[in-house]
Amino acid sequence: MHYLVTGGAGYIGSHMVKLLFKQGHQVTIVDDLSSGHRDAVLGGELIVHDFSDRAFLDQLITEKNFDGVFHFASKILVGESVSNPAKYYRANSFATLTLLEAMRDHGLNHLVFSSTAAVYGEPQSTPIDEAHPKVPVNPYGASKLMVEMMMSDFQRAHGLNYVALRYFNAAGTDAEGLLGERHEPETHLIPLALKAVLGQKPPLKLFGQDYDTPDGTCIRDYIHVEDLCSAHLLAMQYLHGGGQPTAFNLGNGAGYSVQQVIDVAARVTGKPVPFELAGRREGDPARLVADASRAKSVLQWVPVHSDLETIIRHAWQWELKMVAQAQEKNI
Repeated sequence: MHYLVTGGAGYIGSHMVKLLFKQGHQVTIVDDLSSGHRDAVLGGELIVHDFSDRAFLDQLITEKNFDGVFHFASKILVGESVSNPAKYYRANSFATLTLLEAMRDHGLNHLVFSSTAAVYGEPQSTPIDEAHPKVPVNPYGASKLMVEMMMSDFQRAHGLNYVALRYFNAAGTDAEGLLGERHEPETHLIPLALKAVLGQKPPLKLFGQDYDTPDGTCIRDYIHVEDLCSAHLLAMQYLHGGGQPTAFNLGNGAGYSVQQVIDVAARVTGKPVPFELAGRREGDPARLVADASRAKSVLQWVPVHSDLETIIRHAWQWELKMVAQAQEKNI
């Protein structure tokens, strides 16, 4: 197969490219490198361009004759989406509309979309299944839900075959240590904890210890990036096999608390994680955990790396690699 991967130089997209290339597929990556990294593309052809350029898409799809699209390109910072909503609706929603129109006009019908649990908003029940009400509380989640709505409409009007994958907290790095998280700014808990251990970031802020959870800290559902990618590939195979357009949640189904992350990070690194106590953040629910049973039953998806210790161990080897590379440059 020949696949187009938008945002394939970013954190999750680059892991997807690695998997596709390893599986023997031909891969074309489109990434404007606004947050991705050229050296994260380990296979295929990288084209540095804005995927929302319609004339560019028309020429690319005509020349390449793709069998499907994996769509990762988006803006992801929740706080920024609140302060600059136009940026998120333009980059996440309207740019994807351009992609959908180009796919429609060229008969390119298979799309796996990187969505988010943020489409659900505040949890009304937990674990969260796909039927949970979708009431996003920020423009990031709303922009992703808008894409899901557009895909559904394109399916009814034009026969688009799509899967939206709603995942909770992507974490970890590839087991070989070739790829990792390089967000700027970094907002994910696990890399922030590990960078605090290394002295590269200030002490971790622990927002609240009085939640209704076993240790009083918030519980979140972490899923290893390689397990995410395997689900994307299974979703594409599902579409090629005649599967119906739908959405799946991706998560480990149990969740880990912030205190557990701190404790396991200390065990993996052999060093205490510096942290400071802080009050609760407004809007932080006690638990955000996925019910991923549909993905497991329909796609036959089996997460294999998503225990917390494996996630943190892989992330730690990546952080140590970055330290070693920085030291080599300074020699």
